[in-house]
Amino acid sequence: MRLLRPLVLLLVLLLVAACTGDPPEPVRVGAIYPLSGTQGMGGIDEYHGVRVAAELVNAEGGIGGRPIVLDQVDVPEAAAAPGAIKALADRGVNLVLGSYGSTISSPAAAAAAGHGSLFWETGAVGKLAGPGGGDLVFRVAPTGGLLGRGAIRFVADQLAPKLGRKASTLRFAIAAVDDVYGSAVADGARAELRDRGLKAVADLAYDPRHYDPAKVVARIGAARPDVLFVVAYLEDGVALRREQVRQHLPLLASIGTSSSYCMPAFGALLGHDAVGLFASDKPDTHGINPTGLAPDARALLTRADAAYRRANGHSMSAAALAGFSGAWALFRYVLPAAASQAPADVAAAARRTRVPAGSLPNGSGLQFAPPGGADAGANLRAASVIWEWTKVNQRQVTWPPQFATAPIAALRPTR
Repeated sequence: MRLLRPLVLLLVLLLVAACTGDPPEPVRVGAIYPLSGTQGMGGIDEYHGVRVAAELVNAEGGIGGRPIVLDQVDVPEAAAAPGAIKALADRGVNLVLGSYGSTISSPAAAAAAGHGSLFWETGAVGKLAGPGGGDLVFRVAPTGGLLGRGAIRFVADQLAPKLGRKASTLRFAIAAVDDVYGSAVADGARAELRDRGLKAVADLAYDPRHYDPAKVVARIGAARPDVLFVVAYLEDGVALRREQVRQHLPLLASIGTSSSYCMPAFGALLGHDAVGLFASDKPDTHGINPTGLAPDARALLTRADAAYRRANGHSMSAAALAGFSGAWALFRYVLPAAASQAPADVAAAARRTRVPAGSLPNGSGLQFAPPGGADAGANLRAASVIWEWTKVNQRQVTWPPQFATAPIAALRPTR
């Protein structure tokens, strides 16, 4: 017994040492979103979605036993993005999630590439300026070009027959804000019109900070369009729509996109004047038919939304679902497959990743366009939907069929 006591004591000490050893080093990830300023409402939602993704992954053991720690930086405007990227890089954080706003995303991506950091865009749709696309810059959300093409495609293929018209007889007009967001979405619409040989009778760009809605709408009306495609932010989108109603602009169809026509606030501000309008954008938690998702994604959507509601008191918006899905793609599919957490290794893992469409809770899959092309770093399996304002303060996803929550009503927009 005397000989056993030292051995037992040694074993106890070894167990205590093992239990009290240093915790595993966390995987530190930067998170740059507008948590204040004009884009703060959506930026907060998207960041909260990212945070829920990190919490769920950590609850399952993190990444190889290492917990994810988010290093949050408020970036309320484009000018703050390069400084935020540099500050994170100076702290040794070179994996960065962002950024909700297209005007923020573009300089953030360029700065990240310049510092050798990896930038992972979860929600913004505008063009990403600078080098690095597909090398160190990736976008999980659909591109603006995809949303613009989707809007024209929907009108031509689905709405025109319901209106009793051939697409070739329709006259299209585009009104878009003159920034990276507006140009990206409008370029997609222009490309789809050009590829199909459809008629564009007006193409207007305007500064959302300095414009006269009455003059913009008068210029649109002078071209006598049948279909109007609007790429706007919330305030100018609402102002232009009110002016269309005031001027009795005769349209067969009107469709917008993210940051305005798809937002609940857009319908709340316009009331009956929003009914009959469409929007090409990302889905939110209740704006996607879960039967169109893979079983695992369907279960994850339920679990994620429950966690989000516990933390925030409401379900995930489109921005929150984009943030969650984009972060989940990085945390669950890419980082565990990377040789290390070095940006180059993570980027290589991202380029190898193939996830079928419908596997993420927003309906997307994963496959990134390779470096060198126009869409380098873009997610080729990103999902988008068409919303319709079917009643006052009520919008439904009406296309594509696997995600639709209601049939297309094909109402002419109110005037």
